Amino acid sequence: MSLMESTDSPKKKGFHLFKLQVKELDDGYVDKTPMLQYILLSLLFPMWGAAASLNDILITQFKTIFTLSNVASAFVQTAFYLGYFLIAIPASLIIKKTSYKLAIMIGLSLYTIGCSLFFPASQMATYGFFLIALFSLACGLSFLETSANTYSSLMGPKKYSTLRLNISQTFYPLGAIGGILLGKYLIFGSGASLEKQMSGLSGQARIEFGEKALQQTLLPYKYIIFVLLAALVIFGLTQFPSGKPKKKDTTKELANAKITETLAYLAHNKKFLQGIFTEFMYVGMQTAVWSFTIRLAMELNGSINERNASTFMVYSYAAFFIGKVIANFMMKRMPASRVLQIFSLFGLISLMYIIFVHNMTAVYFAIIVSGLFGPCWATIYSQTLDTVTDKRHTETAGAIIVMSIIGGAFIPIAQGFVADISNMSISFVVNLICFAVVGIYATGKMRELKNDASLKDKSTK
Repeated sequence: MSLMESTDSPKKKGFHLFKLQVKELDDGYVDKTPMLQYILLSLLFPMWGAAASLNDILITQFKTIFTLSNVASAFVQTAFYLGYFLIAIPASLIIKKTSYKLAIMIGLSLYTIGCSLFFPASQMATYGFFLIALFSLACGLSFLETSANTYSSLMGPKKYSTLRLNISQTFYPLGAIGGILLGKYLIFGSGASLEKQMSGLSGQARIEFGEKALQQTLLPYKYIIFVLLAALVIFGLTQFPSGKPKKKDTTKELANAKITETLAYLAHNKKFLQGIFTEFMYVGMQTAVWSFTIRLAMELNGSINERNASTFMVYSYAAFFIGKVIANFMMKRMPASRVLQIFSLFGLISLMYIIFVHNMTAVYFAIIVSGLFGPCWATIYSQTLDTVTDKRHTETAGAIIVMSIIGGAFIPIAQGFVADISNMSISFVVNLICFAVVGIYATGKMRELKNDASLKDKSTK
């Protein structure tokens, strides 16, 4: 165990306004949590929360302006999560060769560029250009998530890694609430719904009205750009621990695992693959529920407009935040897998209510489902990363877990297809299947814990 040395080390050239002194352990964890650095890292989480929640606004806006089906409108999420999927491995390679901090700063820069592309997209007024802007933005977010999720779990003693990531994830819904409020008041207008306003227009008048509505999509991203630039400066001036395991062997072949070696190792790790599949289904479910909550409310109550319906998304993200706080509290008293199991059970019950009860009370159960997402991502992420016992593969493994976010590109399309052939309420059966997968995963983890405890008892007798 030695004093922290990294690309941010005082021994390296570079000015840091905010420095730290911690001891970094051989496995990449540190002996105590550096609070300033941990808080700054946690404040990244609401940044992609805001971007993701704005997608829910864009889906509703684009569906009307470009006259899209539910399936076509869901391609907003496809473009968004495809960026995550494609960039995660390159991000992990950059982390491995440089540092988590540099990857974060690259992510903030790409996020800024993606937001800036909304300006030419609004001028072009084509659905495809907006999808390109969203893809570019998501490339930056992939860098941020690939770095921050793993980095947060490493920012302190190993035994609190899952709790630490869950606490960081608690900041996510705060950003999501901010994003949905920006969309509600800056993108959505008052009065009748956009669909009703445009239904009475045709020809050039409809085109001009649609172009004006598209200009509204720029406003939230203007504010986000200023926040991102400030974050870049702050991270540049702050020293962070490396989060890298110590090299016990000086032989280069042993010290650095090749990408092919890492992929072969992970491909034969059944527990890792199970966690990846579960995360894929969870992220897909979360994205689908949030993509269609506004549409569900408007389908069940034809008298409300987009701005009023978006209020239910504010409640959903508030419920998500409360669910995370409750989950964190419960995890101090019981295993994280037990908490995940309990939340999954109530999630299944709530989704069944949405499917079979076709009135506005179903929207409130959709809000409850959002609250029951609380422990899912961080718990599955941390437990899946823990299955990687060879720490040479940690960065790439973390990137592949982030790649499972691609579920957000496919599950909403599946739900949109079901909604197009039936109705929005019945389409939530797709999410029921996803939550069942999460519940099965949690039950399996609890079985592993019981088996481990049983083996320990036998060994002590």
